[in-house]
Amino acid sequence: MTEGGLPAEVRIPDAVGFVLAGGRSSRMGEDKALIKLGLRPLIVWALDNLREAGLEAWIAGARNPELAAYGPVIPDVWEDVGPLGGVCSALRQMDRTWGVFLTVDQPYMGRWLIHRLLERARETNDAVTVACLGGVEQTFPAVVRRDALPVLETELNAGRRGCLAAFRAAGLQAIPVDEWIEPDAGSNAERWFWNVNTPEDLEELRRMFPSS
Repeated sequence: MTEGGLPAEVRIPDAVGFVLAGGRSSRMGEDKALIKLGLRPLIVWALDNLREAGLEAWIAGARNPELAAYGPVIPDVWEDVGPLGGVCSALRQMDRTWGVFLTVDQPYMGRWLIHRLLERARETNDAVTVACLGGVEQTFPAVVRRDALPVLETELNAGRRGCLAAFRAAGLQAIPVDEWIEPDAGSNAERWFWNVNTPEDLEELRRMFPSS
């Protein structure tokens, strides 16, 4: 069993997960998808988070051909336009109702949270569902309905590359996840959304969680 009691082997038939891994990693200075935290590269952390949430997991926009060794790859249709290009590229090619998007640099993302966001998206049928923690909307993970693609592509082709703004244009709901979290688990919730963007970020995580 994974956290929250979710069976590790369940596979969700109407959704598929994507790790957004097409960035240049310019602040890191090397492809952060292949940088190890503990014994695993970040791409493996991300793919495992999706799989343990019950999702088939793909890599979206892998710039580095080495990433194909870790999972199936959806190539970017648009290059150098940020994560929104990866989202649109994946939506174009998937055959499920829902795409669940996670960035490659969120190693401690809660599998339970991913699953709950997908459940809420199904209940409300909003085009895009994200989490809101402490009053702050979190861009990823994002659950995106496939038919949101035309609006997202319109935003992208107009040069508006910000994901949250595009998600709002398509129809965004931001779920306040604070209400789902036990009072003594608040620090774990913040940990879910930590990003590894720089060598300093990576060293900070290694200091705080040396056994990871």
